[in-house]
Amino acid sequence: MIAIAVTENSQVAAARRLAVQMAEGAGFSATESGRVAIVVTELATNIIKHGGGGEILAGLYEDPQHSGIEIIAIDRGRGIADVQACLVDGYSSAGTAGHGLGAVFRQSHGVNLASWPNMGTALLARLERGHPPEKKSDVTPQWGAVSVAMPGEEACGDAWSVDQGEGALALLVADGLGHGPDAAEAAVEAVRVFQRHKGHQVPTLLDYVHGGLRATRGAAVAIARLDYRANKIIYAGIGNIAGTIIDGSATLRMVSLAGTAGHNVRKIQAFEYPFASGLVILHSDGLGTSWALDRYPGLARAHPTLIAAVLYRDFWRRRDDVTVLVAGGMNVQ
Repeated sequence: MIAIAVTENSQVAAARRLAVQMAEGAGFSATESGRVAIVVTELATNIIKHGGGGEILAGLYEDPQHSGIEIIAIDRGRGIADVQACLVDGYSSAGTAGHGLGAVFRQSHGVNLASWPNMGTALLARLERGHPPEKKSDVTPQWGAVSVAMPGEEACGDAWSVDQGEGALALLVADGLGHGPDAAEAAVEAVRVFQRHKGHQVPTLLDYVHGGLRATRGAAVAIARLDYRANKIIYAGIGNIAGTIIDGSATLRMVSLAGTAGHNVRKIQAFEYPFASGLVILHSDGLGTSWALDRYPGLARAHPTLIAAVLYRDFWRRRDDVTVLVAGGMNVQ
């Protein structure tokens, strides 16, 4: 995922160009890429006019039902007083023509928006091949993520992956030691091994990843398996990947053991936690640990990628790569 700072008008064109290049690389037609251009232009312009500057994130996504490009706009501005009104063409709080968010909604296959007074706004727009439907889907995917390289690096030393099975969902986050291409190589290898051996029990799967990273510089790695039928999570981690369960107002930090996968691992041990509803959040140490979702009313019910984006916005340490992977239980409250 790429992150583009948007603090003045000249950066709008840069954000649009990078997003369109990504869409074209994903096989979008000229018309489909044009929709991406419209969405990025409107969102970046709104960030400057209403948010006092912020960021555009762009990346590709794929789940069992859909694939395409996702555009995220985040700012720390005054927020949106009336979200529904802003989605209607002609509404404006800044004396403009008022076509911004209405155009974003029309050109996208799905939009999710969160905003709080004096705490800014976060908007996720997903665009796929083909014409956007008139009626947008209300179905919230079970997972979403934000993964961004540290400033000055092109390659992200973090990686994540998901394996959706019948009645279960397995999650992986890997943070390659250090940063840059060598760290990225380790993280990508962790994903490859995870996908190759998917279906194994969590401690066995983590042991496979550990063995597969011996030829790399190593990584911090965590795997969580959400078993919806048994209402539990099996979790195992090596190194400083943080795993957290959010269920209503309750927050539970899961246990990772010390070490570096591929090199120094004294023990691989899985821990079991009850899980009937709520959220599971895994993140690398590029994200601070002082976050709390109850600071953002209603965010727990948002799209998982939007949740990840808000945490990234407010708690990224900005001296390392960062990955936030969010997965939902069967009944998020």
